[in-house]
Amino acid sequence: MGVYEEKKETCGTVCLKYLLFTFNFLFWLAGGGVMAVGVWTLVEKSDYISLLSSKTYAASAYILVLAGAIVMVTGVLGCCATFKEQRRLLRVYFVLLLCIFLLEILVGILAYIYYQQLNEELKQNLSETMTQKYKQSSHEHVTRAVDKLQQEFKCCGSNSSSDWAESVWIRSRDADGRMVPDSCCKTRTDLCGRRDHPSNIYKVEGGCITKLEKFILDHLKIIGAVGVGIACVQVIGMVFTCCLYRSLKAEPY
Repeated sequence: MGVYEEKKETCGTVCLKYLLFTFNFLFWLAGGGVMAVGVWTLVEKSDYISLLSSKTYAASAYILVLAGAIVMVTGVLGCCATFKEQRRLLRVYFVLLLCIFLLEILVGILAYIYYQQLNEELKQNLSETMTQKYKQSSHEHVTRAVDKLQQEFKCCGSNSSSDWAESVWIRSRDADGRMVPDSCCKTRTDLCGRRDHPSNIYKVEGGCITKLEKFILDHLKIIGAVGVGIACVQVIGMVFTCCLYRSLKAEPY
């Protein structure tokens, strides 16, 4: 009977080891995915980040990159702890899982909070940013971001094309008679911004604010979903770790 119990226990431990190893491999892949989402946000959409006064959106992406890197390292550590059957390594692995879990929950919370305040922030700041900083020597990044925004989303001005009448640059000689930036034009050519007729420039209801808001909200959903989704999967990993930890005999001292 004692031999049977010992075999049964050994079989259970082996099953747990392979379950945890499989989890760690998938977890390592997920870490790469999490890091990729964060890097993509910072690299591909960095221009749009410069148009936002709040740093919450960028902070969420940085936390995802950090969490993804830690996840990949933790996945390797988890595999080592599983096959070496060392309780000390399993303890370290569990603590790292818990830290990543809290980090990714934080990402989800940040994304949700920013989701709620985004509309108000854009209304308060986007128009001022576009009219006061566009084509100014110390704000080249804003100029690039605004031109990219208007061309990609086919819009003109924060609320409408008439917003550009308040632009510091449009009112200056440097504008060379333009009524809107050339990036407002449906077919962009040099000095095409001198005509603000609907046949020449983009006239979108709600302007660029509605377009940018929709884009960022959609992306925030992805960031939040990735963070919370991976965090939920980690709970399974922590349960497996606890089970394996309890099934192993205490290390000899």
